[in-house]
Amino acid sequence: MRRLGTGIGWRPEIADAVERMPGIDWVEAVAENVCPGHLPDSLLRLRERGVTVIPHGVSLGLGGADRPDEARLTALAERAEALGSPLVTEHIAFVRAGGPLTASPLLEAGHLLPVPRTRDALDVLCENIRIAQAALPVPLAVENIAALLAWPGEEMTEGQFLYDLADRTGVRLLIDVANLHTNHVNRGEDPAKALAELPVEAIAYVHVAGGIERDGVWHDTHAHPVPAPVLAILTDLASRVSPPGVLLERDDNFPEPAVLERELEAIQGALTKGWARSTARRVPSREGQAISAVGESETAPAPEATAAAARQRLALAQTALLSALVAGTPVPDGFDRVRLGVQARALGVKRADVVAKVAPELPEILGELYRPAFLAYAHSHPMTGGYRRDALDFAGQLLLSGGPEDAEVRRELREWWLERSGPVPRSARPAVRLARATRRVLLRR
Repeated sequence: MRRLGTGIGWRPEIADAVERMPGIDWVEAVAENVCPGHLPDSLLRLRERGVTVIPHGVSLGLGGADRPDEARLTALAERAEALGSPLVTEHIAFVRAGGPLTASPLLEAGHLLPVPRTRDALDVLCENIRIAQAALPVPLAVENIAALLAWPGEEMTEGQFLYDLADRTGVRLLIDVANLHTNHVNRGEDPAKALAELPVEAIAYVHVAGGIERDGVWHDTHAHPVPAPVLAILTDLASRVSPPGVLLERDDNFPEPAVLERELEAIQGALTKGWARSTARRVPSREGQAISAVGESETAPAPEATAAAARQRLALAQTALLSALVAGTPVPDGFDRVRLGVQARALGVKRADVVAKVAPELPEILGELYRPAFLAYAHSHPMTGGYRRDALDFAGQLLLSGGPEDAEVRRELREWWLERSGPVPRSARPAVRLARATRRVLLRR
């Protein structure tokens, strides 16, 4: 793998600070937030200086039961080419469920949800990754995710699952040590055991991030300082292998640049500490097996009928879980009801926060009413078309229900909804607006 060095997650809020930070060799940008034809000036300047930029996808859903969406794969490929990236990354997660495989409505999680560590899920994930690898112009690396809940009846540990995934597909791994810590707190999994089982030679790079513990649950917020236990896991990893790159993630609650620089120094210190232990800790890959470096499967794909049956079973299981999380249907057998409730509330809060970012006029118009009104809406209205669609659906539903009570607030909300719900912006010309209003009245009659 190409050596990347020290990196930081590029976000518009800290773009200027990132450009001025010393010792930054590369950055990672959320792929869905970058338009290939209109790259941010900051990223262009970084590239001109020789700083590597890697697109990091969050919506492909490689762990879902459906095959990867061709349009999403094309978009990811376009971003890799526009940025001149040496690789692209995504997550081992599912983000939507339902649809034709289950003859049910398609549901969106708006969040990365864990894949069951079963042979069915592994077979489907391997096929999806092969499809993605064939469609992308550069190598793919996939990231382990943080989870609040565990699937019942899992057949492998995380390390075993990742090892077999890399062995069967040749895919590279993006190891998030903060997510290993999250799964340690929330699911009782031993980070050291996971690292011992990993194919460390398949690591493309490493993520480091912060979070916070509330009521015994660790929330991977990317909005808090990197804690000592996460740095300790990084040290353990560095004692086993020298990762090609390490990156600090921060997505919200951005501190002063000096604080981020101190976190980068702490990360470098954890790596140095691990490298000092490396002589005694070098561990060969499991049973001396080699991981393919060319992205070619060393295990024959399952027969078509078997693969289709695995997709069907996975689709039903994921739809049942996601429906319980976002639509209030019964909790599937074997899941922790309390933990599932925590996850459901977290999804609702995240929806409210992201909608407030993509449609900042809504909290401005509604004020203190926004959050309780949105959470009430989210409880009974699953997301089906992304956050921008969610914002429009929320405003429309609130208006249909007779809210808000304040006439002026209701008028502002209605104007906002009308402006954005049509195929083109509403005309500012009085004659056109009068014609539209007359047409609405006639249609009602």
